[in-house]
Amino acid sequence: MTNQSSHFGGICLCQSDFSQFTTFLSKWACGLHFHFRGLGILVLFLSFLFSLGVNAKKEKRAVVRIETSVGIIRVALLDEAPIHRDNFLKLAESGHYEGTLFHRVINEFMIQGGDPDSKTAQPGQLLGDGDIPYSLAPEFLLPDYYHLRGALAAARESDDVNPEMRSSGSQFYIVTGKSFGPSSLNQERAKLADKGIEMTKEMYDDYLQYGGVPHLDGSYTVFGQVIEGMKVVNSIQKVKTDANDRPLEDIKVLRMVVEQRSLKAEKPKNSLRK
Repeated sequence: MTNQSSHFGGICLCQSDFSQFTTFLSKWACGLHFHFRGLGILVLFLSFLFSLGVNAKKEKRAVVRIETSVGIIRVALLDEAPIHRDNFLKLAESGHYEGTLFHRVINEFMIQGGDPDSKTAQPGQLLGDGDIPYSLAPEFLLPDYYHLRGALAAARESDDVNPEMRSSGSQFYIVTGKSFGPSSLNQERAKLADKGIEMTKEMYDDYLQYGGVPHLDGSYTVFGQVIEGMKVVNSIQKVKTDANDRPLEDIKVLRMVVEQRSLKAEKPKNSLRK
């Protein structure tokens, strides 16, 4: 009696050969199953380790999202400056900044906003004198925090009317700054030394690498930093302005959203925003 044959993929197999072949396929598939199962477990384990690393690096400071007419900027607020941190959170939460303008913009220096009068400003109107009815005690944090590119700081009135260097209750600025070579940065270092402020090696190295406005150190309170959206900040600093540094086309803060609070940040007592 002849063996019956079967055809598989164009290859003629006898019945016994076919039986052996199917047994081989079964074992191969089983091995493949365990191979991919093991691979899947490995992937899950690596994902778990990665998530631990991400969570460890997750921003723990208070974060505010500044939605502007030209893009989004996210800032993290310093727990080391609790007065300014909690004030900014309170104003952002209440909707105080909605509709305000970046009213003063200087390339390679900073962009400034927060003047409540700018909400209803006419084209070309001089801005910068508007504020809320209180000021804030300074919180200088040298040598840990200074005016590097991306720093968030509080504006204030000049020394002749404000010798205590108290901060504006409402107005703020974000540093863009300029780059330095060793020679020009040494000059800035000497200017700070004349004011009794030491530019430490860490500060010096940071300014050399990232740029900023070191001459403001020790005179204005730095209370946060940009963690996302410096491209937006850079685009704002480059717009055309009038003789008073106001952008010719209004750049508005559409709203600010408190995305998270740090464990140390004061909780809102009666939020105006539901």
